Amino acid sequence: MTRTNDSPSRAALWVGRVLSGLIVAFLAFSGGIKLAGHQSVPETMGQLGWPTSYESSLWIGLMELTIALLYAIPRTAVLGLVLMTALLGGAMATHTRVGSPLFTHTLFGLYMALFAWGGLWLREPRLRALLPFRR
Repeated sequence: MTRTNDSPSRAALWVGRVLSGLIVAFLAFSGGIKLAGHQSVPETMGQLGWPTSYESSLWIGLMELTIALLYAIPRTAVLGLVLMTALLGGAMATHTRVGSPLFTHTLFGLYMALFAWGGLWLREPRLRALLPFRR
């Protein structure tokens, strides 16, 4: 397979796929436990100051699964990335509001966003053209 200047190297493409896959897996797991009504969800929602009803967690879980799906599909990946960034920003704001530990809880959304942006940047030439790194 020949590579143009626009296309990522084989290594960059696979690193991007792995990073993106980890993000999709995380969101799918998080959304899945909310839809399944896992016993830890109402407890955690309550600790964060959110309603503990199944309906509240159901909507958040559906949102997470939808965003994961949008991010996983190449044609909608950028939309999924933007929505995911908003979701993770809200999570960071929630953890800041309740005084969660900074590096393990509050900044976890930032870590995830960096993985998500990095994963898509490595595998999507159009995003690299939009956000180039200069030497």
